[in-house]
Amino acid sequence: MDDTDVRDKERRFEFGANWRRFLEMVDSARIRTAEESLRNMLPESALQGRSFVDVGCGSGLFSLAARNLGAKVHSLDYDPQSVECARVLRERFCSGDADWSIERGSALDESYMRRLGQHDVVYSWGVLHHTGDMWRALELTGELVSPGGALVVSIYNDQGLRSERWKRIKRYYANSPQWRQRLIVWLAFLRIWGPQLTRDFLRGRGLSTWRNYGGDRGMSAWHDLVDWVGGYPFEVAKPEEIFEFFKMRGFKLQKLKTCGGGIGCNEFLFVRT
Repeated sequence: MDDTDVRDKERRFEFGANWRRFLEMVDSARIRTAEESLRNMLPESALQGRSFVDVGCGSGLFSLAARNLGAKVHSLDYDPQSVECARVLRERFCSGDADWSIERGSALDESYMRRLGQHDVVYSWGVLHHTGDMWRALELTGELVSPGGALVVSIYNDQGLRSERWKRIKRYYANSPQWRQRLIVWLAFLRIWGPQLTRDFLRGRGLSTWRNYGGDRGMSAWHDLVDWVGGYPFEVAKPEEIFEFFKMRGFKLQKLKTCGGGIGCNEFLFVRT
């Protein structure tokens, strides 16, 4: 039995269904924000005319941003609805573009990943901790990077017992009927967003923080909340664990952005030496 067979037997969060709803919000402003996010992580010269692989492309927003910045893009995702989301964005903004390919593929499928060859930039933001075998997925994704190439990866921060509690919540969500899933999301909304929204109202700012959530990635507060609550499988790592893992495989850390020890992802830029 291969990795895909095992994964199909698990109850998993439908990331693609969440991203399909997010597509309605993708506009020029969100695309520009995604482009700026890539520029902040990578010099633009690292993208122009270079090969860019988006491992776990999700909505396809960052594949689109990389293409707009001149990269030749290959997008892959295990979730068929995510693959379709990326195709919708390509049709909407880059119809007929031969330099943006999209297909379904698993980061745990060794033969598939190795058939992709090596590339100048490999990008996987907030994905590999949802595969069910994070360290194997990280290893196979790292092998896609050509010598001198860049790897951009983000992984959920390890908060110890707090992360374990969230893992139980996510597993419970994944195995719940739809009505209970909605209830879990609303309870999480009150827990995560309640304090901030209360402060905003007391200061006369209304829903300003919620409305301006897009931040430096052009995402959506609600869709990110659903992604966070439902995202199962779920694994975490300390920043130093990711650093040591890639150091042992010939990578040099160029940039690190942590989430300050809280909920969220630590972001890494490695170069393969």
